[in-house]
Parts: sequence; C-alpha cells; structure tokens
Amino acid sequence: MEYELRPFWRNLFSFNWKFGLFLIFLVCVPRFILVLNANTSGNYGSIGMIMFVSAVAPFIFLTKFGRKEIGLKKPEKYYWLLIAFVLGLVFSLLLYYLGQGLYGNSYENWYTYIGKSYKIPPDINLQDKRILFVIMAVTGMTFSPVGEELFFRGIVHSSFARSIGESKASLVDSAAFALTHISHFGLVFINNQWSFFPMPAFIWVIAMFLVSLLFFVCKKYSRSIAGAIVCHAAFNLGMIYCIFYLL
Repeated sequence: MEYELRPFWRNLFSFNWKFGLFLIFLVCVPRFILVLNANTSGNYGSIGMIMFVSAVAPFIFLTKFGRKEIGLKKPEKYYWLLIAFVLGLVFSLLLYYLGQGLYGNSYENWYTYIGKSYKIPPDINLQDKRILFVIMAVTGMTFSPVGEELFFRGIVHSSFARSIGESKASLVDSAAFALTHISHFGLVFINNQWSFFPMPAFIWVIAMFLVSLLFFVCKKYSRSIAGAIVCHAAFNLGMIYCIFYLL
C-alpha cells in the first residue's frame, strides 16, 4: 500500500482534513502577519520566504506517490495550458475594469493599492519602465504561482479532498486563499496609518475566491497542477501589466 505522507509525518497525521487545516494555520497565519509587516516597512523579502516554504511543503511532507496524487505530474491535456493562460489573463483584465469602474485610481482600487508596493517612480522613462515591468512580471509569474498552487491547489486541496471530496475541497482551499489575501488588500496601510475598506475588501475577497476556483478548474482539466500554475501566472501577468500601463 502506498501512502501520501512520509513515514515520519504518518506518526503524527493522517492525510485528511485535519492535516489540511494544520497546513493552513502553519503557513497562512504567519504569511498574513508577514505581508502586513511588509506593507508597513516596504520590505517584501519575507514574502519570497513564505512562497518558498509553500512551494517546498509537498516535498517536506509527501512521498513521491503523494506528490503525484496532488497533481505534481505532466499534464494529460496540454492544450488546457493554453486555455488556462487565456483564462487567467482575461480574469485579471476583468478585475481591472471592475476596479476602475467602481473606484478609479483611488486606493480603494485593489490594483492601485497593490501597485504602490512596486515603487514605480513617477518620472521613470519608457525604457526603464519596460525593464522594471519585465523584472516584476518574471517574478510575479514564478514565485507566487508556484508556491501558492503547490500549497493551496496541491497539498491543502488534496488533504481536504480525501475527507470531503474534490468539489467541497476546492471551496475550502479557495476560501483559505481568498481570506489570506486580505493582507494584500482590504487591510491597507496608507499615510502611515491602517485603514479597512469594507466593500472593496469584500469584492476583492470574492474575486480571489472565484479566481481560485478557476485555478482548480485548470488543474482538473489539465490533470496536473501545471494548469493551475499557468493560469495563476497569467493572472499575475495581467495584473502587473494593468498596474504598469493602464492605471
């Protein structure tokens, strides 16, 4: 019989919803705090660290069989990777137009607030802006898509799925993903003080929940976590493009 968890962890956990809940508290709570601290200090190095921890979690806890079970394998339907890329890009653009329509370029617009962390100089020339965009795009399309998808749509989703099924598990991992992102927007640090935007935060959380479900769909139909990673990478690319060139 093959097991998802490595022998050491099998002495402590079963691969079920309790293990998934343990992972959420282990990673998401510290991440929430670190992101809030980064918003005040302007130093986002700790975010890279938490993404690294998220990415290596399947390798720390799972056997080779377990990693395959969570989707760490070649896609069975490669054309779904292209579909995933288009879907992620479209969703990011729709979220941009929603924010612009409701809040313009104010800090109640999620992209405007997130964009301030990019520290784009207002007088930057076109060539330097293009270089900065490429750097941010490459970073945004690698670290968080890989780390978050291996964690949320990978090990967390599969542990819950073992107990409550795939569909309900996708609701759980999407809710965890969405609520974690309140630290990115919702609770905002502006002019050296904290504020909370109830309605923009609600819309943002719903958007993050829906895009998480989209990531799950791309994983499901590509039969690989790669589908979720590609969709997530495309979403981040679209968001970064909007911040650099449309705001």
